[in-house]
Amino acid sequence: MTRFFTFFCLWLCGILLYSCEPAATSFDDIENAQYYSAKTIKIVPDTFTRLRVMTWNIRFGAGRLSWFGDACGNRVIFSENEINASLVAIANRINLLQPDILLLQEVDTKAKRSAYINELQWLLDHTYFNYAVAAYQWKAQFIPSDGLGRLEETNATLSRWSLSDAHRIQLELRKDQDGLTRYFYERCCMLNCRVNLPHNNNFYAVNIHASAFATDDTKYKHILQFENELDRISGLGGIFVAGGDLNTVPPGSDITDYCIQDICPGESYHVTASGTPHKDGSNYTPEVSWLTNLYSKYKPAVPTNLYLQNQTKYFSHTIRPTHFWDRTLDYLFTNKSWIDSTVVTHQEATVESDHAPVSVYISLSK
Repeated sequence: MTRFFTFFCLWLCGILLYSCEPAATSFDDIENAQYYSAKTIKIVPDTFTRLRVMTWNIRFGAGRLSWFGDACGNRVIFSENEINASLVAIANRINLLQPDILLLQEVDTKAKRSAYINELQWLLDHTYFNYAVAAYQWKAQFIPSDGLGRLEETNATLSRWSLSDAHRIQLELRKDQDGLTRYFYERCCMLNCRVNLPHNNNFYAVNIHASAFATDDTKYKHILQFENELDRISGLGGIFVAGGDLNTVPPGSDITDYCIQDICPGESYHVTASGTPHKDGSNYTPEVSWLTNLYSKYKPAVPTNLYLQNQTKYFSHTIRPTHFWDRTLDYLFTNKSWIDSTVVTHQEATVESDHAPVSVYISLSK
């Protein structure tokens, strides 16, 4: 066993040092994003007064299947048939809801866990969207853990209209991990691009996926970086739609600690008098004020007063595959105006992902 472990370590070091592509990819603070287009470009309107914007974490096309990384699952790899079936369901939902701009998180483009399907290209070719840009949230040619192997996961923004000036913005790395784990771990990011709307060359879409499991202040730093990027766009006179999976609950939420709801067989939480330990990614209590500044500066699709009237109506996520939505983690913001009463958390979408899509109309009238 010792000789095998030594051989494995030497083999891994060889990959890290001599491979043409590193085992896991690091990124510059800002770098260009990847551009995609559909096989067939569809005609789009050039006159309109509103757009539907939607955000959706699609859970790498795994639907509500049990996965080892969440939901108390034990599976790591899914079959081509399973991923294709999920992608069909996702595309059907998109085609039904008809957003004009779509912010997606957890879109695999070349990953062993999702049968190496380029999910972004697949969705472009099976919906009415024409263009997309993508930024890697995770890029590793080999992850030596749990049989994950190659993993390429992105944030992706899809549009009827062409996209330009697309760039990836690196978010703060976690500091609560050892060096080896951090090397192979995801690199959370933002994706910013210009949407080339007819008669408007100053419209931007910002797509973020903040840390889910950090136990330090990494997620808070991600939210600050998101806010700073929106400030920058506003300072330049730009109009933006922005959002994604912020992995924290809204201000004023009745429930902020989900450790017991999310508990897996054999786990033990809240065993001390102080209510610790907590399950990573399930206790939002220290984060109750982290979104307050964003809510005061910009317009959330679901304002606080609306959320507090009926919190369950806006729940968009659950850890448990057989349960209904039990918390809100997905958001949309703008520095212009959402159209009143048009925001919908599409809670009927219960099989496509462990997140529900959220959509709202933005007014573009003068």
